Amino acid sequence: MVFSSMTFLWIFLPSVLAVNYALSLIKRENVRILCKNIALLLASLIFYAWGGVYYLLIILASILGNYLFALWIDFAAVRQNEASRKAAFVLDIIFNLGLLFYFKYANFFVGIIESIAKADFGLKEVVLPVGISFFTFQAMSYVIDVYTGKVKCQKNPLLVFLYVSFFPQLVAGPIVKYSDVEQQLLQRKETVDKFVCGIKRFLYGLAKKVIVSNVVGQVAEKVFSSSVNGLSAGTAWLGIICYTVQIYFDFSGYSDMAIGLGKMFGFDFCENFNYPYVSTSVQGFWRRWHISLSSWFKEYVYIPLGGNRKGKIRTYINLFVVFLLTGLWHGANYTFLLWGVFYGILLVIERLFLGGLLNKNPIKIVNWIYTMFSVILLWVFFRAPNLNYAFSYIAAMFGANSVKQGMVYVINLWQWVILIIGILLSGPAQLALGKVYAKVKEKTWFFWVDFAVQIALFGLSVVLLVNNTFNPFIYFQF
Repeated sequence: MVFSSMTFLWIFLPSVLAVNYALSLIKRENVRILCKNIALLLASLIFYAWGGVYYLLIILASILGNYLFALWIDFAAVRQNEASRKAAFVLDIIFNLGLLFYFKYANFFVGIIESIAKADFGLKEVVLPVGISFFTFQAMSYVIDVYTGKVKCQKNPLLVFLYVSFFPQLVAGPIVKYSDVEQQLLQRKETVDKFVCGIKRFLYGLAKKVIVSNVVGQVAEKVFSSSVNGLSAGTAWLGIICYTVQIYFDFSGYSDMAIGLGKMFGFDFCENFNYPYVSTSVQGFWRRWHISLSSWFKEYVYIPLGGNRKGKIRTYINLFVVFLLTGLWHGANYTFLLWGVFYGILLVIERLFLGGLLNKNPIKIVNWIYTMFSVILLWVFFRAPNLNYAFSYIAAMFGANSVKQGMVYVINLWQWVILIIGILLSGPAQLALGKVYAKVKEKTWFFWVDFAVQIALFGLSVVLLVNNTFNPFIYFQF
């Protein structure tokens, strides 16, 4: 089930909200929170099981395993048995990475072996559970924090299961640390202001996904489904620019919806995007893009490896390792691997000398062009089905194909309008109008204008959902 589906919008969400707020009538706070947590857990499991009971069994096994390992670590700590505590920690890491390896990378490595052996072993293809990278990282962060003493072990399995499986952030983030929601699981209160804020955030996220991402995504899909040898330079650039807009509005729209849903139920989740396409360096881009994932790798990989505390060479190696793993996290494909490798190289180069030059350069538009040129080129690897296609596509962008086909064949006027709006709303418009918004956002008239815009966007989103079947969620595959 996806947020931008009729089932979710008209049946699932209203039903869960109705039950949640009906339970608000319970006067005893501890009983009220307990009942709400049970209801939200059941709703989250139904949400995830919508794709199949098979998926549900996997996530339940994952959560149960991490819950038990955290209990083992805590028990060993109380008994002051350091060897047992370390063993539990190591086994938990093996357990989580083993799940990821099997479900995400087994097909990839079997394919490599079959290619080398020039044989077909006839093994059944492993089906990838939706959102396994997200809920595995979230569960693993909880156990790591228990091991390092950042959080106390939660003995109540209900809270651990709800923390990992809570449906707003279950399948595509943001990746939430247990310490960020620990108190909210135990004590929270829904308010009218928070609910209104949640609805607003959800509706704008839905509009970003349906009106912008889906529309320009159709152009990107058409271009990338074409023979790469038949693409003119203009069409190739159009395709990847559309994908650049599509993936941002798809993923940030989903994050907005997740954050908005959280607020409706009394939870505050961390922000996951901060207008990454206005960045003036690749390092700045990664501070603004998929913030929860970047923070996860920084806290649980980069810093434990030594961060920047063990000399320059070690810092460069640590940076490279982090982005190599970031590429692998996204999927078992050479394209993702190379995408991560190139980002690692760019970040090392910026650390070496380029970052200093960018900081000193007074003409920031040059920095922005360099950053967006790098990001757009690397999105080709992210989108391409294989490396041959990726390199051929980049060659087409620079005129390798003697093709005169016009862009008019792949994009219509409506899509042009949405593409331009998407580019403006990916950061430039917000930067230009930020001061104006700060002055008027508390005005009564602006509240009603904003409300009218939300209703209009929701209506248009519903119309587009009813009339179109193209409704992918890019990050569901991760």
